[in-house]
Amino acid sequence: MKASIVPIGNSKGIRIPKVLLQECHIGKEVDLEVKRESIVIKPVRSEPRKGWEQAFKKMHGREDDRLLIDDSIGLDMKGWEW
Repeated sequence: MKASIVPIGNSKGIRIPKVLLQECHIGKEVDLEVKRESIVIKPVRSEPRKGWEQAFKKMHGREDDRLLIDDSIGLDMKGWEW
């Protein structure tokens, strides 16, 4: 599908048919990114932390969930000076 570039103030824009917006679940905001010579338009995800559980399971499977720095602290207070 072809679309025309139209002036919008000091910028330029395109008109996206309503059917395409609905099909892609695009509301009032989008994420834009450039990949090579293309502009990718994605809907803004409205569900924070969606997919985290699956990502954590993948991390665990790759053993990427180990601590990088030992966080154990001796809390016996022996030798502590106040």
